[in-house]
Amino acid sequence: MEDAAHSQRRRVGAATAHLQRPPPPPAGGCGGLAVNPTAAEYVHAQGYSVVLPEKLQTGKWNVYRSARSPLRLISRYPDTPDIGTLHDNFTYAVETFTDCKYLGTRIRTDGTIGDYKWMTYGEASTSRTAIGSGLIYHGVREGACIGLYFINRPEWVIVDHACSAYSYVSVPLYDTLGPDAVQFIVNHAAVELLSFIAQMPCVRLIVVVGGDDANMPSTPVTTGVEIITYSRLLIQGKASPQHFRPPKPEDVATICYTSGTTGTPKGVVLSHENLIANVAGSSLNIKFYPSDVYISYLPLAHIYERVNQIAALHCGVAIGFYQGDNLKLMDDLAALRPTIFTSVPRLYNRIYTAITNAVKESGGLKEKLFHTAYNAKRQAILKGKNPSPVWDKLVFNKIKARLGGRVRLMSSGASPLAADVMEFLRICFGGEVLEGYGMTETSCIISAMDVGDRSIGHVGSPIASCEVKLVDVPEMNYTSDDQPYPRGEICVRGPIIFHGYYKDEVQTKEVIDEDGWLHTGDIGLWLPGGRLKIIDRKKNIFKLAQGEYIAPEKIENVYAKCKFIAQCFIYGDSLNSSLVGIIAVEPEVLKAWAASEGIQCEDLRQLCADPRARAAVLADMDSVGKEAQLRGFEFAKAVRLVAEPFTVENGLLTPTFKVKRPQAKTYFAKEISDMYAELREAEAPRSKL
Repeated sequence: MEDAAHSQRRRVGAATAHLQRPPPPPAGGCGGLAVNPTAAEYVHAQGYSVVLPEKLQTGKWNVYRSARSPLRLISRYPDTPDIGTLHDNFTYAVETFTDCKYLGTRIRTDGTIGDYKWMTYGEASTSRTAIGSGLIYHGVREGACIGLYFINRPEWVIVDHACSAYSYVSVPLYDTLGPDAVQFIVNHAAVELLSFIAQMPCVRLIVVVGGDDANMPSTPVTTGVEIITYSRLLIQGKASPQHFRPPKPEDVATICYTSGTTGTPKGVVLSHENLIANVAGSSLNIKFYPSDVYISYLPLAHIYERVNQIAALHCGVAIGFYQGDNLKLMDDLAALRPTIFTSVPRLYNRIYTAITNAVKESGGLKEKLFHTAYNAKRQAILKGKNPSPVWDKLVFNKIKARLGGRVRLMSSGASPLAADVMEFLRICFGGEVLEGYGMTETSCIISAMDVGDRSIGHVGSPIASCEVKLVDVPEMNYTSDDQPYPRGEICVRGPIIFHGYYKDEVQTKEVIDEDGWLHTGDIGLWLPGGRLKIIDRKKNIFKLAQGEYIAPEKIENVYAKCKFIAQCFIYGDSLNSSLVGIIAVEPEVLKAWAASEGIQCEDLRQLCADPRARAAVLADMDSVGKEAQLRGFEFAKAVRLVAEPFTVENGLLTPTFKVKRPQAKTYFAKEISDMYAELREAEAPRSKL
């Protein structure tokens, strides 16, 4: 009776939350943050972070923690400390939000597109039990690795919940990975269930999602592999239900393979307590509500999307899935009208470019009205005031409609977001626009901006479930004594740190030191208030012939704002004194420029090869570079234009849209060599003078 009463109270609370609107963010400043007064004896208050001195043999180190929990690191939700595993988290959500919308799709059984159709939390629970029971029915042993290799859809989430309930280890695979990487991961992790057909010695059962029982291929008996449909597994599980085999908090929940920018993927081993600690700690920064609607289109194989969904689940959020086609994402946004939109800088940069180009093309009165509205709203935000609603009615509501019209929270992760793009999003879309920083090895979030913090150009303060320090990197001239702000390699410690790389003790010891600190390889500095700013990367830097260090990703982020550029790869080395660039162009923008110049070309490739086009793109890059105050040696001195975009399929991008630098260098070796030859020829006459 007590359990039933407790469950009933939860449901009443959920229903009440549905009727409540999220509280308005503070007008500015520190968002009402205050250091725990009992900590005053031990810590030095910084606003968003607190600083604890740590005695080490060398150097002057300070350890930063969240001001919300300065004396202890959070490993559980403060209000629901009994939740220690992903299974516990889902059980809590089902009890609390049984009849609420959970997973939504637009695709009907006949393949046509309609309105969103929803599965409730209770219905998802029933399917979870059936899938887990089906795996037991097929003899899949406890602790086995279960591979997931398909796009975001409800079945992905259901299988993941089944893994948590029956103590299986989920191994997500990017659906865009090439066959070599997939084969490596499958054999490395000994996956026993995959939703794709492959001949790999460790595979025993293949479940085809969306398949037809009548058309399932047969496999030779000698392989020992059985192929069935997801719907068949569901039916078998319902016919033979099995009791849960709940995991312990310290048990492995998942092995997430990093996308591998430089080599073979590494399997990041994450426990249930790792993931629960991360979502619990970040929940003090970012609040979700049962009235929220979330759109899922970023790959679920990436820890960013995975943890967002774990956090959303805990709060009863409705999660709608995209159709599976990025080109149709805007249509899905219009149909779903989400309140939460998470993305990566690559897409935000494209939104920024599309809107600014449209404003320029509108010209005249429309362009003037946009800039007047933009500047007025910007000034109000800087002063901590609420902007006049008239500007939204006249200008910005039309822009907001591109994301469905009711987004209240936008977040950015995976790589740094340019400060002016962040400001642009805040002004054009309103609501909160927050940036965070994290990595797979820390179960996702390390730091996040606070709601109500109006400053930009940083990634916020540490979440309450980890502590952060900066370690000197003398070879790059980054030290704790740097003025005006201490700088160094970002190191993280706490319950969010992964258990190591799967079957790779050597690489594990390379990143986790004997004191438990994870060395991220990123360079940061502490801004006033205890906010973290990412400024460099230890691995992705190189030195030019004259001795100057270059951080190419920073420069690429600057050039991403050029109207001609869809993607950019900046290259340099110690044998040359200049940078060069490979530019994947925006086809329509380049074609429109050519038409305005009276240049006729048969196709885009011919236009990309035209020296006049190269000169126009380089001139635009120079203009944007000057505006961003790039230093002289940071400007690209020559470019090559390519019609083919960088993609996962051609091996130039990771599934999280980061450029694979070694591969790009090899792929464009001839273009790079030609550009440097041209630059040397151009320099020759000057040297004679």
